[in-house]
Amino acid sequence: MEHHQERSDHRSQDLPQVLVIKPPPVLTLFEDKFISSKFQLLKAWESTLPLDQFLTKYAGSVRAVLCSGASPITADIIRLLPSLQLVTTSGAGVNHIDLSECRRLGIAVTNAAGVFSDDGADAAVGLLIDVLRKVSAADRYVRNGLWPTKGDYPLGSKLGGKRVGVVGLGGFGLAVAKRLEAFGCTVLYNSRTQKPSVPYPFYSTVFELAADSDALIICCGLTAETRHMINREVLLALGRQGVIVNIGRGAIINEKEMVECLVRGEIGGAGLDVFENEPNVPEELFGLDNVVLSPHRVVFTPESFVAASELAVGNLEAFFSNKPLLSPVIYE
Repeated sequence: MEHHQERSDHRSQDLPQVLVIKPPPVLTLFEDKFISSKFQLLKAWESTLPLDQFLTKYAGSVRAVLCSGASPITADIIRLLPSLQLVTTSGAGVNHIDLSECRRLGIAVTNAAGVFSDDGADAAVGLLIDVLRKVSAADRYVRNGLWPTKGDYPLGSKLGGKRVGVVGLGGFGLAVAKRLEAFGCTVLYNSRTQKPSVPYPFYSTVFELAADSDALIICCGLTAETRHMINREVLLALGRQGVIVNIGRGAIINEKEMVECLVRGEIGGAGLDVFENEPNVPEELFGLDNVVLSPHRVVFTPESFVAASELAVGNLEAFFSNKPLLSPVIYE
């Protein structure tokens, strides 16, 4: 038995090393399917060493890191890993990775954005329908026994025919637009650059987009440029009947100003999966029937987790085999 264990340990040491600072959500799937035969995971969170000492211990050998939003890859961490050549994140967003430092040092970055597009788009449209048709609010009305005593619940609003502005027309945004078209909506969009291959009207600013929309769906990533891009001015342009849905990142919206607009009735409602200071959500939102809340889960399904784990492994295999990466993040 001891001889067999020694052989297993020796085989593990021969495998490519992948650093994991904290376990990403897909790690259980990752390990069950692939770790025993393909990679040696260096699990920093299981070590008794302080993180900087753990990283220094493996500084000469670590060429790849697997991370998620729970384990930011900062410039300080990158500087402790002089052999680092690849950062693979199991999520769609990359705002937890210092892309400037990676670009400066020639470190490749991969993500799993495409994996979550369909599930996220389904949920984004679902949040919009929920707010417009008052699905969750009506459910509470019935469960609280108010129907027999207070009578019929107020009518919701139709989705078909609405003008819906999509903020960020990447893979996520395009998947949302496709679904909105099926509901008979008119799709408008704002993006960093105009997309010549799409038929939707382009708006160069989110203010102009909001002013011409019945609803906004936030599908872009969080960057220095998009932080608090949706502010009071934009929300007031959206108007008293307007609905905002956010499946991007919480800080894309100025949350304090959005809460004030909702409480004052200056916008019509919101469907929110992401927040500025997760898991803390402004308590003012809890009592608003025109707001639907979700705990940053809309893109996650068992199917998307499996696909994300397979993509992360595929990127790592490609890297260690000197093959093209499957989902590289393009620096801009």
